[in-house]
Amino acid sequence: MVTLFEGKSPWKMPADVSMTVGPTVIHPLPSGYLAATEKYSPGTQLEQLPDGGFTISGYQGGIPFPDPVEPHRGWKLLADFWYRYIPHIVVNTPDNPGFNCTLDGFGNVSCVKGIWVARQLSYNTDPGTPATFPGAEGKYYTTWFMIEEPEQLRYTTTLTMEYTDLTKPEDVFVFVPSMRRTQRMSAGARCSSSGTEMTADDGRFGFDGKIPDFSADLIGTRKILAELDIKSSGAAFPDNYDMPLGWPTPSWGKWELRDSYILDLRKLPAMASGYCYGKRILYVDKQFFGPLWLDLYDPQMQLWKVALLQPIVTDIPGIGVQNSTGAWYAHWWDLQSHHATFQGPRDGHGYNVLLNDNVPSSYLDVERYTTAGGLGDVMR
Repeated sequence: MVTLFEGKSPWKMPADVSMTVGPTVIHPLPSGYLAATEKYSPGTQLEQLPDGGFTISGYQGGIPFPDPVEPHRGWKLLADFWYRYIPHIVVNTPDNPGFNCTLDGFGNVSCVKGIWVARQLSYNTDPGTPATFPGAEGKYYTTWFMIEEPEQLRYTTTLTMEYTDLTKPEDVFVFVPSMRRTQRMSAGARCSSSGTEMTADDGRFGFDGKIPDFSADLIGTRKILAELDIKSSGAAFPDNYDMPLGWPTPSWGKWELRDSYILDLRKLPAMASGYCYGKRILYVDKQFFGPLWLDLYDPQMQLWKVALLQPIVTDIPGIGVQNSTGAWYAHWWDLQSHHATFQGPRDGHGYNVLLNDNVPSSYLDVERYTTAGGLGDVMR
């Protein structure tokens, strides 16, 4: 944010920028998630791997390390970020598709809209939900995304699978409608991009890398400005953005100061050769462990990309109001190539994202929305 206000990079704050800062609002984490923390965290252990990385054992739900201390405090906080609370199912329907829009330095905008089905399949703590869904053993989290617009890309569908074994690379499958077939993507292509500012390691709310491959150091704590309670007036792109930067206008609501951990994430030295980022500075909310900001540096340690990440405050059926709900906005600015990407729900707020008990039964099909075989049903 400091860089954007300084005005020395191609992306800079508009002259009329306005930010209203209100009180910090704390929404207590779900009782089931906290109960799992109390029950299981004493048995959760950090384990060092032969290559110098870490994984955890004994985890069964909740916050893995609710009061992390040295040694390896930064990596314990990374595990808390990885296993932060998220509803067990989050859906954008065709009536409310999410958007992904890119913006170049000339003001050209290109958007893709689509349907999201994100599911947590293991370690669930939501009431009335199995800890592990039958038939999904070994999987932790899946994200299913089908393009609705533009028409020439319609039905292209991506399925990403995260596993309970942290040392296992995620799997990515893509259904290509022109070929009527599903292709498995390379698990090692972590720096590839499809025209946005995000790589494979930037997905799932700011960081989707294989965490045993990374070191994590806590470099400080700080109060960070964040905007989480997006108002119902909406933030449709680009109408409710302060252009040309694409900054939230005052109609989005009030900002608040959040106590945050600042984590420095880097590939382990043995795996760093050829990796796109020199370091990733992740600002994590102390209360709900969600991401707020992200600074990405190139291999020469020059600031490359900046991301404002906004988990949206939403009322979850049967649980109540939460910050970490699977609905979010993201603003990504590439400071070196003068390019940007913006993501969010349609009409600019998260209220129409369907969560848990509000999700239609047709989206609860584990086979269709969480397996590679299910991609064969996309065009039926």
